[in-house]
Formats: sequence, structure tokens, C-alpha cells
Amino acid sequence: MAMGLAAVAMLGAAIIVLRPDSAPHRQPAAVPLQASVLLDGPHGSRFAGELAASKQGFFATPITFHPHPNDPTFVETVAREHAIGVASGQKFLLATWRGVPVTAFGASFLDTSIGIFTLESSGLRRPADLIGRRVGYQKGAEGEVVFDAMMAQLGLPRSQITKLADRDSFDALRAGEVDAIIAAINDQPNPSGPDYVRLNVIKPQEYGIHVPALVYFASNDLIRDRPSIIADVLQGLIRGWQFVYANYERSVPVLAGFDPQKLNSDRLRFELEQQRSLVLPIGGRIADYDESRWRTLRDILIFAKLGEEEVPLAQTVNYQFLRDAYRRSPDLAAPGAWNGEN
Repeated sequence: MAMGLAAVAMLGAAIIVLRPDSAPHRQPAAVPLQASVLLDGPHGSRFAGELAASKQGFFATPITFHPHPNDPTFVETVAREHAIGVASGQKFLLATWRGVPVTAFGASFLDTSIGIFTLESSGLRRPADLIGRRVGYQKGAEGEVVFDAMMAQLGLPRSQITKLADRDSFDALRAGEVDAIIAAINDQPNPSGPDYVRLNVIKPQEYGIHVPALVYFASNDLIRDRPSIIADVLQGLIRGWQFVYANYERSVPVLAGFDPQKLNSDRLRFELEQQRSLVLPIGGRIADYDESRWRTLRDILIFAKLGEEEVPLAQTVNYQFLRDAYRRSPDLAAPGAWNGEN
């Protein structure tokens, strides 16, 4: 199976290049001077940079934020509303293959947020330890695809693993219904919680699986007709994430204020710390994805038989907005902007 994944990767090894903008100039008609940012989920730590940027006034353009936690056609909604969206790289890429007219211009989570969790007492610490075990997962979700790619990459027999759909909760793991679960790392129980048990976590990126997790994208109409809005939003989002991680004492109350009934400050701080390395990678820059992660995502989606690449990556992923943002504002890349003590 590892050979199968490697073969797919070989076929997709062409270098992604920036798509030339060959569309003729035209007067923008339907696209407004303001923009909406749609979030594929409720307010919370996953969208902390976006929420902070909104609250702190880091946008020059009037921007409104709308959570869409239960929209099965989220990417299509973003395209239809001439908006900006934040969703998983998998959801975005599959939609572009179906012909949805959207383009990615950055990312918040630069690597997968998926982990495979086991009880510490189980002794299951490596992918090979899962052979012959029961693994809870959510069918068709990013976690299943990443997990299968990791096992194939390592040449481990997936047929010898019992996968149980919709048993991906930590309650199921604690109750012994499964031996491991596939879940987002910031969903794990807080150590200060009453039902906490010690866990092991297997991270796919430690075994060579690197894919863009949460990406920023926009309708092609908006990018073509109002590129200044995209540039402004991207810069604001980068500053928003800088604000979040510079000082939790300042940022966590701001985030909790979006939904005081549901957003607990201690829980927010815990989740932010779990995802910190995904937003602020060592040696990397906020929002600045790279070509190899996109190629890996494409390859594992094809390997999982979820779709075929109908539209080349070069036509769906834009790097110029990121290059321009960091060239025009070198301070955005300064480590001191977010390395405060928390």
C-alpha cells in the first residue's frame, strides 16, 4: 500500500506555479466594497486569529464574520456569496475538483490537526501498535483519510485494523469501546477536567504526512475584481494570530467574549496551546503554506479514491498574496511579534 501511495505521489510531482492572470480587465459589478468571511464551524479556538482580527480592528475593509457550522455545501456557499471562507484543505480541494470557482490564498493551520489517541495505560504508542486493534473514526472526515495515508506510507496492513464509524469520542475511548480514536488534537480533554485520563497521541506529521489543515480561500470573482480586499484580509488575519499568541492574558478574554456562555477561558487557553505549532511552525510564517503540503494532500485524496484532479493545483492555489503581504510588511514575519510569555 505504501507503494501505491508513493506511485500516486510520483504522478503528481509537477511543481506548482503561480497561475498567470490572463482574464481581461473589467469593471467590477456584483462584488461589493466590503467582504464576508464564512467560518466552517462555530466560534472557538480553531478560528481564534480570525475572531481576534475582527475584534481588534485589524482590517481596513469592512469585514463581517459568519459561522456556518452545519453547511454541507460550505465551499459552494462561499463561491455563491462572493465571500472568503475558512475550511479544511480537504473540503476545499475536493470542491475545486467539482468545479467550484474558488482559490486558496493562505492557511491558518499549516499542518494537520489530526491525532490518533490511545490511553497511556494501553501501551499503544506507535502506528504499528494499532494492528489488530479497534479504531474509532468519523467516516469520510479528514481524520480517516490522513490515518489511512499514514498507515499506507508505513506499509502497515490496514486490513488488520477494525475501524468503527462514529466511535471517535474520548468517552468511547475511556469506556473501552475502542482502543484508539482519530480526533483533532485540540478536542482532547483538559488535564484539569474531572474526567481526564492520561493519553498517548500519535501525530501523522511525525510519520511524513504533512497537509494544509485549515485554509483561507475566496470566490474567484472576489479575487479577480477586488484583490485589495484579499490583501487586506490576509494581513489582518496574520496580525490576528500574532495577537492571539503574543499574550494569552490579553487574547483569551477577547475570544471568550464572542460567546461567553460556551467559550470557557481555561479551555480556550488549553486548546490554543495544543494548536500553537500548527499556526506558528518553527522556521515558518503565519498563513504561509508550501507547495509540498498541497501535493501531499492531492495525492492522498486520490489514493483514498475520493476524487480525481479535474482542476490542476496551479489553478486553485495562489501564493502571490502571501508573498506580497510579507514583502510589503516585513514586521509580519518578526518572531518577536508573537513569542511573548504566556
